[in-house]
Amino acid sequence: MSILILAEKPSAARAIADAILGQYKRHDGYFQNEKYTVTWAVGHLIGLANPEEYDPKYTKWDLNSLPIVPNPIKLSPNPQTKKQLQVIKKLASSCVGIVNATDCAREGELIFGYIMEYLGINKPVKRLWTSSLTPDAIQKSFGNMKNGSDYFHLLQAAKSRSLADWLIGINATRAFTAKHNELLTVGRVQTPVLAMIYDRQKVIEAFQKSTYYVVEATFQQGLQSYTGMWQGQPMNDLAVAGQLAAKVKGKPARILDFQTNDRKENPPKLYDLTLLQQEANAKHSLSAQKTLDIAQSLYEKQAITYPRTSSNYVDESNVEFMQKVFDLIIQMPFGKSLAAGADRRLVNVQNKNLCLPDKIEDHHAILPTEKLPQDMSEEEEHLYEMILRRYLAHFFPPAEYRHYAIITEVEAECFKTNIKELKVLGWKVVNQQEDNPDEQSQEQLQVNFNIDPGQSLQCIDSASKEKETKPPNYYTEGTLVAAMKTAGKDIQDPDLREAMKDSGLGTPATRANIIERLKHVGYIETKGKRLMVTAKGRATIELIRQSGIQVLTSPEMTGEWESKLNQIAKNQFPAQQYMDTVVKLTHHIIQTVNGQQTLAPTVTKQALGKCPKCKHEVVENQRAFACSQQQSGCDFVVWKEIGKRKVSAKMVSDLLSKGKTAYLTFVSKKGDNYEARLVLQSDGTIKFEYPNKSKSKP
Repeated sequence: MSILILAEKPSAARAIADAILGQYKRHDGYFQNEKYTVTWAVGHLIGLANPEEYDPKYTKWDLNSLPIVPNPIKLSPNPQTKKQLQVIKKLASSCVGIVNATDCAREGELIFGYIMEYLGINKPVKRLWTSSLTPDAIQKSFGNMKNGSDYFHLLQAAKSRSLADWLIGINATRAFTAKHNELLTVGRVQTPVLAMIYDRQKVIEAFQKSTYYVVEATFQQGLQSYTGMWQGQPMNDLAVAGQLAAKVKGKPARILDFQTNDRKENPPKLYDLTLLQQEANAKHSLSAQKTLDIAQSLYEKQAITYPRTSSNYVDESNVEFMQKVFDLIIQMPFGKSLAAGADRRLVNVQNKNLCLPDKIEDHHAILPTEKLPQDMSEEEEHLYEMILRRYLAHFFPPAEYRHYAIITEVEAECFKTNIKELKVLGWKVVNQQEDNPDEQSQEQLQVNFNIDPGQSLQCIDSASKEKETKPPNYYTEGTLVAAMKTAGKDIQDPDLREAMKDSGLGTPATRANIIERLKHVGYIETKGKRLMVTAKGRATIELIRQSGIQVLTSPEMTGEWESKLNQIAKNQFPAQQYMDTVVKLTHHIIQTVNGQQTLAPTVTKQALGKCPKCKHEVVENQRAFACSQQQSGCDFVVWKEIGKRKVSAKMVSDLLSKGKTAYLTFVSKKGDNYEARLVLQSDGTIKFEYPNKSKSKP
């Protein structure tokens, strides 16, 4: 009998088998030698059962059947992965013990815990906790495993989170949908995130621009020149601004005040997932989900450490690892070029810009590993280079600047200048980032700035400039994931603010999925990089707030719940008390929605044809053309955009009456156009048919 090692994904299982088993045989669904068997879970094999699995009456979405608060809780297998579940069941029955090797976080603990519970497995458990899938990291962690029972409270927190999301999501979604005859999806985390986007957009839409004028003057002393902004209240009259500009132009000037300050700028923090998503969106226009997918791929290729981390720091053991990786990277032509002039002594346990063990929860910051990546896609290369440059920056000293604050007087008018002069390039030789001066300070970048404050100057030019007040920017995916991480900055209660600082809205592992979910249900859409709320998203937030259940749209709720979940994981708060609060809120939601007035339909529900699944009418809603019996469980739907092509009501009518559309032009993920038509299948699904049947979609 062998020891069973259960990983979360096939790639992780293979890495563990290579590191621990050495020689082994490959079987269908597992790897094995005489001592160990390694298998995998393919993500969430087990989840909470759907309402209709408790009682067939829940197939119909009816307010009178709510709330749904099951006791006991049922688990249900994912029908698409039942085969692998049976493999695990068979292997577990004959093993002497089990190693939990799922991802080292709350959700990984949940995946393992649900499998053990559903299959009724009662074997001794050890926990493999590693932040890297390289052989050395796995072997080191394998030699330091703890008992599975040491993670009992982390599992309790994971189960509490899962059930709370189910209770709020299922009940609130069914209640609002049944009441208002429109599919309105509500979630414990996604709804506060939607509210953030909604509130920002409302502020922008209500913003009233105003025009004002400033005067900018250019001063020269010898070969050196600089500009200054007039110090006074913004002017509303262009003529007045023009007169002031004419008054000082060509006149002698003198420096009234001259201050210098030398500063050092440390390398930017190592990446956590949120910071990586934010910068990848800004630099390469990658969505939060795409960045996570690419990072996960690099992790599974053993090129980087665990990406779903919330930390920007490393601990003492990671410092030694960073030194080891550095020695390998500088052997690469690319790495050798980047690392020219690096000082490995700067990466040490005393460097508090880098090494802060107290700031690490489950995982340290994202680092490149000792395994150099091969066969990367272009997007993987972009992301790996970002991570590599950020890592190498810490082997260089701080950049050094001299800051100048100057007040220049001409014709009794004062002009202010802020200059930032780069003295030592330091780590910027690696990142080559452009400095982005603060727009408010009008800070100028200069090289070899040289002014004698005791000598006179000449105002060689001046001009009035028209300016406009600006609203806040729309959220992008990059700025939204950052805001989700730090949503606590808008919360007054200090305890909740601390919880939000660490947890925010969602977790590093779930934030990208939350954004994708909001897109999928039709609450938000992207326009360029902007995230915009749709009419349906607006209606949902306004309905919830009008109902009096404002807690569902507030970061405070998630902050309070995340705080309690963190306390449960540390055995500082009882899980049952947490769930009692959730159940109480669930009952309150149903009672409140029952008393609401029904929302007026946002789209005329003209029948387009018969549903191929249940023979009821197909109608249009905000996001799609769907069966009118959607609330009763029919899932037939035709989305309003397929392959970057808008789908019209006429196309859907043809699809339902003729079984196919005319040939249309679609756009592939690569941006190429291709011809195809939509064809309705006998099972109600829709597929492409190409002019040449042997041709596949680009």
